[in-house]
Amino acid sequence: MRSRGPRPRTGARDLGHRGPQQPNEGPDMPSNDARTEVLALLGDHGRGGVLTLKKDGRPQVSTVDFAHDPATGRIRFSTTQDRAKVRNLRRDPRISLYVSRPDGGAYGVYEGTASLTPVAAAPDDASVEELVDLYRAVRGEHPDWDEYRRVMVEDGRLVVSFTIGHVYGWGGV
Repeated sequence: MRSRGPRPRTGARDLGHRGPQQPNEGPDMPSNDARTEVLALLGDHGRGGVLTLKKDGRPQVSTVDFAHDPATGRIRFSTTQDRAKVRNLRRDPRISLYVSRPDGGAYGVYEGTASLTPVAAAPDDASVEELVDLYRAVRGEHPDWDEYRRVMVEDGRLVVSFTIGHVYGWGGV
């Protein structure tokens, strides 16, 4: 097979690697405008695809509703203890979140190392408090917090979080 030379660029921009607490800074970041556009996608709708790695190295993708804290670059979502993404993250904590505009005109990929809370065990434990805080960040107030807390324990829920360490994408400029 003949080589056809370098592939044409698609417009994606590698927006660099950052330390765990500086998601918006770094010497290898191109322009502040490009970085701002791609990071802004996180606040547009709060839904994206989480990618974790299966045992064989292939990606496993799940749609999640998430919360993003722009001040820290921290992303959080809830899941149940029996999901493939939880098994994958316990084995290999590398995680990516893919977010795009509905029209496909922009996208971002946000990478980091995941941490998982313990599984909710009691309606007043720290994991349930984190789940309550996450719910408020994503959806606002719940009509019945006592029921919510009970269901979080029954479902075996936990919170997955990571701080953005690397981001790339295209802001649609």
